[in-house]
Amino acid sequence: MVELNPLVLAAFTGFVSGAILCIPVGPINLTIINEGARRGFLWAFLIGLGATAMEMFYCSVAFTGFSSIFGNRYIKASMEVFSFLFLVFLGVKFLLASSVEKVNKIEERIEKKLHPHSAFMIGFVRVMGNPGVLIFWIIAAASLISHEWVPATWPGKFACVSGVGGGCLVWFLGLSWAVSLGHKRFGEKTLLRLEHYSGIALILLGLAHGVRLVWLVARHKM
Repeated sequence: MVELNPLVLAAFTGFVSGAILCIPVGPINLTIINEGARRGFLWAFLIGLGATAMEMFYCSVAFTGFSSIFGNRYIKASMEVFSFLFLVFLGVKFLLASSVEKVNKIEERIEKKLHPHSAFMIGFVRVMGNPGVLIFWIIAAASLISHEWVPATWPGKFACVSGVGGGCLVWFLGLSWAVSLGHKRFGEKTLLRLEHYSGIALILLGLAHGVRLVWLVARHKM
């Protein structure tokens, strides 16, 4: 079996993680749908570009500010278990989603104070006002480093953050293009269906990780 270069693996892991985080139906996707149908592809894509920039900033904060505490073997083992539970929890949440996530109060307050007018700043500010994004990346950083999918080095972290940006950008590019062509035909129901599919994928990934943990315990390698 061909072994991937650690930096390539980190970039690919970041790409997949970024794309998965963007799929759930929330304020950014709904804004792109509405604005893409009304103002066209470029405006919608610039919103996605602003959202991508803020996603990468939060991801960078998570990897540079919190990843250093996960070198301890006991913390690393704990994160192995926690990441399994987190993947299953997130998968079930996506799978059972039946409605659209609304803009929360923090986002509303930040938007009122900053008054974003450009498409880029609308996307940037909407992600900035969602603390759940930073929490997700803190947990993801711990999990990815503990699994050694992302090297605990500056080049490894940079590769992962770059991959996250690529994953987010590809998703928002595709969504903006689909909306500009299909208008309202590509709406909330389609996004909810994609969210359900991503939920199934996360549950399967979590279960695979659980099987791996059981195997490691059985072999006394943890």
